[in-house]
Parts: sequence; C-alpha cells; structure tokens
Amino acid sequence: MTEEQQQRQHDSAEGEEEGDGLVFGVSEDLVQSRERSAAHTGSFDFDGLLQPPLRVHIDLTKGNGGTTWPAGMTLATYLLRRKREALKELSIVELGAGGGLVGLAVAMGCRPKHTLHITDQESMLALMRQNIALNNLEGQISASVYNWGEATPSAIPKHPDVVLAADCVYFEPAFPLLQQTLRDLIGPSTTCYFCYKRRRRADQHFMRKVKKDFLVEDVDDDPDRESYARENISLCTIRRKREG
Repeated sequence: MTEEQQQRQHDSAEGEEEGDGLVFGVSEDLVQSRERSAAHTGSFDFDGLLQPPLRVHIDLTKGNGGTTWPAGMTLATYLLRRKREALKELSIVELGAGGGLVGLAVAMGCRPKHTLHITDQESMLALMRQNIALNNLEGQISASVYNWGEATPSAIPKHPDVVLAADCVYFEPAFPLLQQTLRDLIGPSTTCYFCYKRRRRADQHFMRKVKKDFLVEDVDDDPDRESYARENISLCTIRRKREG
C-alpha cells in the first residue's frame, strides 16, 4: 500500500470533535509531527482485507502515537493478507501501539484464541481502551502500560509467540530502551514483525545495533513490498540468534 493510499484511508473520517490542543513533549527537531487536526474517527479496511472495517479514534492531543502512521498500515495489511490463519493460534504483544491500529486489526481479522496485548505509555492508555470499545473487542484484546527498558508487565506473556512493532523508530533517545525491551520479550520461539519508515541515518544505526543482538531478515513474501519500499518503509522479522 502506498503512502498516498494510506493517507486516503486516514482521511476517511466519520465525525470530528475538537482536541484540547496539548502538544506531545518531544522536540520537533527529533521527529516531524503531522499537521495538527481535530480529533476524529477513521475507518480502515486495509485494501478490502477487513470487513467490516476497523474504526480507530485518532487524537493527537496526548502525543504523536494518537494518529496512524504508514508503517502501521503496512504491517497490518501484511499480517491480514499473509498471516491471518497462523496468528489465530499464537500469543501476541504489540509495542508502541499508539491508538492500537495494528493490534486491533489483527484481533478483529484473525481472532486469536489468546488475549492480544497492545501496549504503550500511560498517555496512550485511554485511547487504546477507547478503540477497543469502539470495535467491541473487549475480552479479546487488552491494553496496558509498558515503558520500554522497564520490567515486563506481569499481565503480558514473558516471551510471546509474536511481537508487533510499527513505527517505533522515531524518537532517538528511546532507542536503547527499545533495544532492551526487545531483548526482554523475544524468546527462543518468538518472532517480532518490525516495520518502520527510514527517516534519518539514526534509524539505520539503530537497526545495525539490533542486528548484533538478533537475527534480522527482510520479509520477502509481501506483494506490496516494492510499493512501500519506494516510500522508504522496511518490514522485517527479528528473532533470537541460535546459540552455538
């Protein structure tokens, strides 16, 4: 899916309400924010892969995580197209979920038998819970606070089968904390689906560090790969290296 297509989905709003105008405490020199817009609810069908469409409330008043980003759209579309059946049987944790777009899409489209956990900072908790309720996914998906670099919350699996992470690579001071969290969560049988848009050299520097700790492989079975690669979006898997 191209960024233009992703933006069209983002713009398919169903109602608007005014935000309170607060700004996320990250320097604009570190990450370029999207133009501020009124809070609204968008509808997303991921190239027709999800019916009925997912509804996501978008609200930037608590931070940039409150919107949708191209890598999240790319990852969700890939999982719905290529991993729908496999994910039904697996335990899943999403990192840096923001409003929960990716995890919500997987919960709605794949119906995993285990509770799916979407996680982010405290500032995103209310929005995650709002979007769970908006799609009637209570009981199937749980939202919780997970601050990178800190102990894994007791409510989520220590080493889940699958870790999801989309557009987590944008705030450079958090890179070492994210790397530590990947070390904590990725067990011998865990696969992390990691999708990000390359914006600066620092992003590639972070991925080089990750490759020292883990086996990182580009996803090569996505028919949209050439399209999103032109938008500098990368999708890969991250797994623990085999000992010995």
